[in-house]
Amino acid sequence: MSEPADRLTPVLRPVRAGNGFEEALEQILQLLRLGLVSGGDRLPAERELADRMGISRVTLREVLKVLTEQGLVESRRGRYGGTFVLHRPDTHGEDELRRRVAAVDVEDTLRFREVLEVGAAGLCAAPPGLTDEDARRLRAALAATHDAPLAEYRRQDTLLHLTLAELSGSATLTSQYAAVRATLNELLDCIPLLVRNLEHSQQQHEALVGAVLEADADAAREVMREHCEGTAALLRGFLP
Repeated sequence: MSEPADRLTPVLRPVRAGNGFEEALEQILQLLRLGLVSGGDRLPAERELADRMGISRVTLREVLKVLTEQGLVESRRGRYGGTFVLHRPDTHGEDELRRRVAAVDVEDTLRFREVLEVGAAGLCAAPPGLTDEDARRLRAALAATHDAPLAEYRRQDTLLHLTLAELSGSATLTSQYAAVRATLNELLDCIPLLVRNLEHSQQQHEALVGAVLEADADAAREVMREHCEGTAALLRGFLP
């Protein structure tokens, strides 16, 4: 293995099933944040990156497309072509994210969010399941995320998760979740909305709501856990 590839070993690793796009994006962003690949340097070849992370080259190209759109890398053609890291000045978004991160314990927030969300999903799906009216509310909240324009998506996503918290039947859980979600949104608002990530989130939302409506508590908890892990991976990737 070449020396440049060896430097990447602490970060590049096979991703877990379920969140390949988000975790691959997290890993490559970490490479850039840690300076393991400096501005002006070339990333390893697509085949090597895909193999090291255990993802398809299609998924990798979607990750690289996002990084290109964010002005972090550029693709160059020709004999000495490849994907090169760009020198990137700080942006207002990064400055604001850095300020907000300094005010919170991000890992504690993410961990607490997962505990609350997984618990709420299990409670909602516990037999005998939701009432007809509660099921209608949940379906309506899910439909609103489908119909939301990009700029409105995060609000509708928040409302769907708050609906699940409310339907858990615990006012304390709902209150705590509202607080932790507000903290999380303060951070998420500083990073871009990624279409591929939103499509993946919607697939998980569908599976989650389906499990709740079928009163399958184990499946609901597992889908929610995976969903939370995907959001955490995405956010960690953009942290300064």
